[in-house]
Amino acid sequence: MTECKDKNCPKHGNIKVRGNVFTGKVISDKGNKTITIERILTKKIPKYERYKKIRSKITAHNPKCINAQEGNKVKIGETRRISKTKSFVVLEVESNESD
Repeated sequence: MTECKDKNCPKHGNIKVRGNVFTGKVISDKGNKTITIERILTKKIPKYERYKKIRSKITAHNPKCINAQEGNKVKIGETRRISKTKSFVVLEVESNESD
């Protein structure tokens, strides 16, 4: 395997992961070094004593050495702002799920 030269890679670069760490499913990998992750959260509505599903989309930096694909379950960590919409970076691919 070739050495990773990405300065925003959490393993080989000089970017620090701090703050929240989430897991989610990759729904798009069309961007250049960018993926979109979807998280499904449950929120309680006290008035009706029911739960509501909420979807959250997060864009994250995808280094070439990790290379997460669409359908994978990944762990992402919060970091400094990388671009206008990206402030998360992929830490690892947890499982390869293909629908």
